[in-house]
Amino acid sequence: MNLRFDLFWALAASALLPVLSGLTFWLWHRQRVKRLASLGGAVAIARLAPEGVRRAPLARAIRFSAALLLCGLAFAGPRWGSSTSVVSTEGIDVVLALDASLSMLAEDERPSRLERMKQEVRRFRATAPGDRVALLAFAGRSYILSPLTADGGALDLFLDNLDPSVVGQAGTALAPTITQGVDLLRAARGAAGRALVILSDGEAFDDPSASLAAARAAREAEIAVVTVGFGTEGGATIPIREGGRLTTKRDAAGQVVVTRYDPTLLREVADAAGGEFIAANESDKATRLRQALRRVEAKRRDVAEGLSRPLQLAWLLLPALLLLLFDAWRADGGSFLRLRHALHLTAPVLLLAAASSMLQGQSGDEALAQYNAGRHLRAAQLWRRRIADGDKRLLTLFNYGSALLAADSLDSAAEALERASASPERALRLRALYNLGLAQLRRGMRAESGDQRPLEASIAAYRTLLLEHPDDPDAKWNYELALQTHKKHSGGGGSDSKQQKQPQERALADDSQSMSRQQAEQLLSAAARDEKESQAKRQRSTKQERPPGGKDW
Repeated sequence: MNLRFDLFWALAASALLPVLSGLTFWLWHRQRVKRLASLGGAVAIARLAPEGVRRAPLARAIRFSAALLLCGLAFAGPRWGSSTSVVSTEGIDVVLALDASLSMLAEDERPSRLERMKQEVRRFRATAPGDRVALLAFAGRSYILSPLTADGGALDLFLDNLDPSVVGQAGTALAPTITQGVDLLRAARGAAGRALVILSDGEAFDDPSASLAAARAAREAEIAVVTVGFGTEGGATIPIREGGRLTTKRDAAGQVVVTRYDPTLLREVADAAGGEFIAANESDKATRLRQALRRVEAKRRDVAEGLSRPLQLAWLLLPALLLLLFDAWRADGGSFLRLRHALHLTAPVLLLAAASSMLQGQSGDEALAQYNAGRHLRAAQLWRRRIADGDKRLLTLFNYGSALLAADSLDSAAEALERASASPERALRLRALYNLGLAQLRRGMRAESGDQRPLEASIAAYRTLLLEHPDDPDAKWNYELALQTHKKHSGGGGSDSKQQKQPQERALADDSQSMSRQQAEQLLSAAARDEKESQAKRQRSTKQERPPGGKDW
């Protein structure tokens, strides 16, 4: 139960209270016996004083001692169980446009421009957990890796797999990237500030005037634009792998390509958008980027929930008050006169201690009853009402999202469950990840437009869950189904037996189906490679246009 007390000295003192109470009653009884003895002999005392007066008040001593012990323990600050406290922070909506062209493989920044860019992105995200972040990868065209989300696991998955094969069309074009980033931010819901961050070596081959026009459109849309440079002006060759061997990139004339960092267009884009340019020679780009975005208006969000052992005073004070009330009633021979006076003193305390938990419990019980009766939308409405009334617990948000999932309201369910999956409480986090993966999987299986993002989000959720809890057979089933569905939709095929599967609802786990953590990690690593290959294959299949400017790096 993880019991602990805030004041250990009060805990030790509370152990003395029953002893002192018992000693007080004993001394008081001795004094009363002496006064009765002064009235005469035993026969006279028996006639004058009833037996209850002559008998030692053992029952009263026990009641008072127990009540004092409970009050002393309450004063010591008992804490047990688990509770959640919402950690509020402020955040903005940020689209990170990442240059994934071949030139980013140059090693004039260590270990390469691309890896250095990933490091800066991770450090930037760590400075603001309240931000919602979207990822764009661009080269000859722009491609949305992830919509705006606070799901760090999904963002890490896409960031880890980012390389030039993801986009599929070689070259570098900034104008369509800026346009797509602006469109993505315009469609975002909420009142948070919006920012577009372009991370590139600046070596773009499209029309600069188109990029500047797109930057001015971003300024008109009140979207902050920050450009960040990578590389060196001295440049470097581009290592590539051809036919299983490592070589250097050559142009159409057979000459070795040397890619150079060009800050000109990045600076002009930032100026046209009224934003800020961060040069490649800056040593701490993540910090500079956070400083540049401070002027963007942030929105308060509840992004995390801290686990704490709450004070459990009611469990101790309520029995103590009941003991005192019972003693007052018994001390007056069962009369309600003294009990009425005691109630006048204790009733406000009792009401304040019980009202909040009773009302909250009734609301929660009603929502749970509606859910168990199959009226999932009604249950979702009740939990939504509790959230609107100020209940910020992630447990309530999880219940709300799960009810929406059961009611087949998948978009709203995914949003709520994504927030609940940030819980630091392991059991709640795993349940939220499971239902989040299920909601996204159902969305992906119903998608008709070829949108792979729900399936990718489902894979990311189950991947995170299985890394932490590899013995979950239902999660393994759904994870495999998400992978197979993703392969099928991206043109990768898949066995017919896999496509006949349906998402697995929660069931009792069978220990015989469990696998080791090492096996789970091997499965997930292989799955990540499959995702990367499928994504690259899908992008290569759409490669029809020549890269802007005729240069494919």
